[in-house]
Amino acid sequence: MQPIIIVLIILVVLVFIALVKTIQVIPQASAAIVERFGRYTRTLNAGLNIVVPFIDSIRNRIDLREQVVPFPPQPVITQDNLVVNIDTVIYYQVTDARAATYEVASYIQAIEQLTVTTLRNIIGGMDLERTLTSREEINAALRGVLDEATGKWGIRVNRVELKAIEPPTSIQDSMEKQMRADRDKRAAILQAEGVRQSEILRAEGEKQSSILRAEGEAKAAALKAEGEAQAIRTVFESIHAGDADQKLLAYQYLQMLPKIAEGDANKLWIVPSEIGDALKGLSGAMGNFGPLGGGSAGFNPQNPGKGAPEAASGPERREQPPID
Repeated sequence: MQPIIIVLIILVVLVFIALVKTIQVIPQASAAIVERFGRYTRTLNAGLNIVVPFIDSIRNRIDLREQVVPFPPQPVITQDNLVVNIDTVIYYQVTDARAATYEVASYIQAIEQLTVTTLRNIIGGMDLERTLTSREEINAALRGVLDEATGKWGIRVNRVELKAIEPPTSIQDSMEKQMRADRDKRAAILQAEGVRQSEILRAEGEKQSSILRAEGEAKAAALKAEGEAQAIRTVFESIHAGDADQKLLAYQYLQMLPKIAEGDANKLWIVPSEIGDALKGLSGAMGNFGPLGGGSAGFNPQNPGKGAPEAASGPERREQPPID
């Protein structure tokens, strides 16, 4: 009985192994290569698949999702004989599992070597400055070459990115000094522009202030002149309305004489001839009321004891003695 049990156990194990090898579950976005006696038979897609146990075998399982592979820095010589280290990142996707398995031994290594050689060819035709400023151009050229070369391998290169471009240390120091000098230059230019703009604004402000001040003074002078003219006009109209005679005018003139004589510089002043006539009339009027009672007595504003001065035909020039 024991040998029979052992045989049954062996048969059960073999059946279980056969079932395991028969049923193949492939995950989503994956593919498997099936070989029969070492020859490619078919490609298993995602889902439940049945194969012949001990005859069909799974050669390779391939991920069909987009993959990201960073490559280590590669030394590249530019056109001006400078060595720069460039890090690259490749985004690729397997589109044909059979071609990726049988057309190339290792597509990752093949992509890496192809990237290095293509990158050296592209950078070799550029100088350092263009290399540092032409990332998009380098990416487009590198992607075009890789996509064309990897198409027969069942690989599609979606994107190629230059992660870093590192020039030599001495070149980096020179570039930093140049950038610092450029920044200092721009700062000096901006400061000079600021000072210039400030001076212009200050000059414009002073100009506007002077214009407004001059306009204000002009308006004030005009208003003052208009007020004086109005005052003279009012006085003139009042005099004419009151019908002032020569006696009143002579009296007003006598009141203004002390003001005319004020000041050390007033040594010479002119008396109009018409004032003499007015003074004669005033002298006659005051003589009538004087202590002598004579109607013919004259009045001299400079010497009350004498008579009024004779009328002159023209303006009289009288010199005023200086006042101590």
